[in-house]
Amino acid sequence: MKKNILYIGTLILGSIILNSCTKDWLDLQPKGTPLEANYYRNTEEAFTGLVSCYDPLGAEVVVDYASKIGLMNTASDDCYAGGGAYADRATWEAWNTYTLEPALGPQADFWGRNFSGINRTNTLLSKLGDVPMEAALKARFFAETKFLRAYYYFDLVRLFKNVPLFDELLAPAGFFNVVQADPKDVFAQIEKDLNEAIPDLPEIVPSNENGRVTKMAAVALLGKVILWQNNESRMMEAAELFEQVNTHSNYHLLPSFGDIFRPDNKFNAESIFEITHTAAAVGYWGPWPPAGEGMIFTQMCGPRAYNGPTYSAGWGFNPITLDLVNLLKPDPRYKATVVNIDSLETVGLASYEKGYQNTGYFIAKWAPMEEFKSTGNGEPVLMWPYNYIEIRLADTYLMEAEALVRAGDAGRAQQWLDAVRARVGLSPVPATLDNIYKERRLELATEGHRWFDLVRTGKAAEALAFKGFVAGKHELLPIPLGELNNTKLVQNPNY
Repeated sequence: MKKNILYIGTLILGSIILNSCTKDWLDLQPKGTPLEANYYRNTEEAFTGLVSCYDPLGAEVVVDYASKIGLMNTASDDCYAGGGAYADRATWEAWNTYTLEPALGPQADFWGRNFSGINRTNTLLSKLGDVPMEAALKARFFAETKFLRAYYYFDLVRLFKNVPLFDELLAPAGFFNVVQADPKDVFAQIEKDLNEAIPDLPEIVPSNENGRVTKMAAVALLGKVILWQNNESRMMEAAELFEQVNTHSNYHLLPSFGDIFRPDNKFNAESIFEITHTAAAVGYWGPWPPAGEGMIFTQMCGPRAYNGPTYSAGWGFNPITLDLVNLLKPDPRYKATVVNIDSLETVGLASYEKGYQNTGYFIAKWAPMEEFKSTGNGEPVLMWPYNYIEIRLADTYLMEAEALVRAGDAGRAQQWLDAVRARVGLSPVPATLDNIYKERRLELATEGHRWFDLVRTGKAAEALAFKGFVAGKHELLPIPLGELNNTKLVQNPNY
């Protein structure tokens, strides 16, 4: 696959519909590939363009296997890369051991997924104003599209820091002269998009639209964007945004922690922004990437060649580190977070193949449970119906607690930390930053947040030293080598 700015910039120009839909609320039948120049004539075509903007959210394969959760776990101290053998997926192993190079690592996957999304959103934003449609619906489409552009850019600026900023379509010839923007300008654009989106997003959506963005998803993301920038003078601003979400009548913590992640409990009262997968679209191996809309990471994180109760055989990726296992063992969330396959083998209930970096402990939150394995047409390993909750309520509780402590209001922060712990039967601990960060690791373990938390709090070098992390370098991914060819982009420091 050609991986340069020209490829990214023109991804949508040739055709607007590249994939069948990825959301429960979307039609699973392909729409064809009409030319973009002849498209956006009515509401239906505008909606199909909106579908294409959502589609990269759930991409499990870009250049390589590219599950966002799996890759973020790999980079953190929660998990190892794993797999069948050393460098089963070389892109994963490079981040796992911090042996990243411009031509080796997951950077092309993140770059490709997010710039694909950005160019789709810019295409729709450039056309939507001229589409004859009802005004309120058009405003909602604009709002959803701006949220998605903000989301994609937030991933890019956190992972690469130095990225080009496209807030409108650019002629293909112009891509070769593009330079990276000041990160402050990228953050400003993200905040602008979210602030413009919030007023026109719905408070709730009907069940047949689950997966579409709501007002509180945008409010929560805006709070997260502000928190990430580490400007102490804005911590109360972030806290007030999280307060809107945390006190909203649509959301509450579920009584049972394990119920949050079950595929038969999607879009529950704790879900604020959820990325969907489905077994309804037939998955099959063929031209790369494989077809299907399932969560391939579920297959990846199961134990290899497993034979036993409850679970289906997986590919052995993301074995959990003993550091996290030992931290979680006394915690009530342990059983909903960790699957101890070795314990089943010891008593003769199961057997499995010990893959690379095996610890015997596997991820429970997206484990390939037999009860959810597809029995329909297609390849079951590509059709797991698990969703990923990108932002959930306990996460925003803890982010508000952090922002309040940093703003000097530990008293109010205490209630949010207490609530997260009380849900699983734990007693209060003081609302200090160290306790809040520890609680985030316990509550959100293996959900892909840990690496971002370590980097933004300045704790990555110490926590990830055992994996080879180098301060001043590995806080960022390298710019993909292919993006530097014949362009004015500059490589990130020390690569």
